[in-house]
Amino acid sequence: MKEQQLKVLLIEDNVAISNNIATFFDNRGAIMDFAYDGEQGASLALAHFYDCIILDIALPKKDGLAVCQELRNKAERHIPIIMLTARDTLSDKVTGFELGADDYLTKPFELEELYLRCLAITQRHQSQSQSKQLQLGKNETELVLDFASKRVLRAGAEIHLQPIGFAILRILMEAYPRAVSRSELCDKIWGDEPTDSDALRSHFYQLRKVLDKPFAKPIIKTIHGVGFSLTF
Repeated sequence: MKEQQLKVLLIEDNVAISNNIATFFDNRGAIMDFAYDGEQGASLALAHFYDCIILDIALPKKDGLAVCQELRNKAERHIPIIMLTARDTLSDKVTGFELGADDYLTKPFELEELYLRCLAITQRHQSQSQSKQLQLGKNETELVLDFASKRVLRAGAEIHLQPIGFAILRILMEAYPRAVSRSELCDKIWGDEPTDSDALRSHFYQLRKVLDKPFAKPIIKTIHGVGFSLTF
């Protein structure tokens, strides 16, 4: 059975541990980014899309607990976090969970267990998101997409979308803050069915007409040569 591909940010200052995790995850098809201090880790986590974050507590510049708290306060989406630490007292674990960690693994640990826990929290988060709704942005840019009712709200106002427009917005919201290419959008929406070259352009025009034009700040961004993304 093919392993699920994960995009993981590892924030760990111990190079030997980082290399061991990287080798194990790479052999299972994971895409890895690395940070060796808390400030760099928080910056990467807020700027890029990751399925999950492996976060050590004892980090230079900013410890893992402070990083976890910053991500929960500033990130526009819930990023699954597994804390990785030598601290194994109950109070340490309680603090980590209170600050928003999804899971906790104490050193020393088995690499396979770490990988399986990353898979589990990623799949749990995806399942919860798909059964409820996606929410991004704040105030006027706040965007809510409800899976069950197929409703879209921006700043509390209901936005009426056609099925393709809803599908495009869902893909962009699930990928945020990553940009999505035209080929990825076409593949996810139409699959192998032949698609007119102007179809995607037309649907984006209609989507912008109802989602951006009535508001002061547009949130759909075209990145020339790359694709499309949301900006808040």
